[in-house]
Amino acid sequence: MPRTVETLPAPDRVAPEEPEGRSAPRAAGPVPSPRRAELVNAAARLFSERGYHGTSMQHLGRALGLQRGSLYAHIGSKEDLLFDVVDGGADRFLSMARRAASSGGPAAVRLRALLVGHVNTAAQHLDAATVFLNEWRYLSPTPRAEIQAKRDLYEGLVREIISDGIASGEFSPGVDAAMAGRLVLSAGNWIYTWYRPDGAMSACAIGMELSDLILDGLTKEGPP
Repeated sequence: MPRTVETLPAPDRVAPEEPEGRSAPRAAGPVPSPRRAELVNAAARLFSERGYHGTSMQHLGRALGLQRGSLYAHIGSKEDLLFDVVDGGADRFLSMARRAASSGGPAAVRLRALLVGHVNTAAQHLDAATVFLNEWRYLSPTPRAEIQAKRDLYEGLVREIISDGIASGEFSPGVDAAMAGRLVLSAGNWIYTWYRPDGAMSACAIGMELSDLILDGLTKEGPP
């Protein structure tokens, strides 16, 4: 099914949603269980396909064969599910980036490992990556700040690798590390809009191609 960036209204919402806003720090939710894990996976798929605001608790209940009221035995609110999907995505990307950044070797090798890892991570968890990259902004301020902090850490690792490459002479001294970091992130982040598992290129091949293009730009001298 084609993925859409815009969220869609839920056409069959027949009952009002429970309040989902969250202005206080996250309270401890229900104890994790296999059923809750199923809910998080179902939420990732539905939020990816329909958007967060286009997915109702009824949609989630139908996906798992549960009555709407039964869902609250496993979650506190729909936003709890959104946070779990987004936070899980943030942790996967951040864990991968930390491994790449600390792997040693030239900056170009580490940057390639990070970008290939980014594409592979998104491809392996495409629904969750779509939600992490496109729906996270619908979190209320406190949980959104938690996710923003992890996104900032990730961007910091990208910039650190690029700065190392500039300092070592691998990359052109005229490279702006912040701007180059945004380019790397943009190249990886938009994968979810067009990558298809049955496409002509594997996720690894896409990551390698993107790395070649970016590294070629970083190592060239600018115009005189």
